[in-house]
Amino acid sequence: MLTPLVANICGFAGMACIIFAYAYVTGNKAANPFVQHGVNLAGAALLTVSLLVNLNPASLVLEFFWASIAIWGLIKAARSKRA
Repeated sequence: MLTPLVANICGFAGMACIIFAYAYVTGNKAANPFVQHGVNLAGAALLTVSLLVNLNPASLVLEFFWASIAIWGLIKAARSKRA
C-alpha cells in the first residue's frame, strides 16, 4: 500500500515528466516522438498512482486520456519508423 508521501512523490515526478515533455517538444524543431510520448506516458502513469491515493476523479479521467494519447503517439511513431 502506498503512503500519502510516496503518492505525492509519484505525483510530483509525473508532473515533472509532463512539463519536461512539453518543454522538450516546444524547444526542439525535430523532437523525437518516442521521447515526447514516452515521457508523457510515464508522467501520466506516475500521476495516476498519486491520484489512486489522493482521489480526484476529474484528474484521473484526464490522466487516462493523456496516457491514451501518448500510447497512440508511440504507436504512430513505431509504425512510421517501420515504413
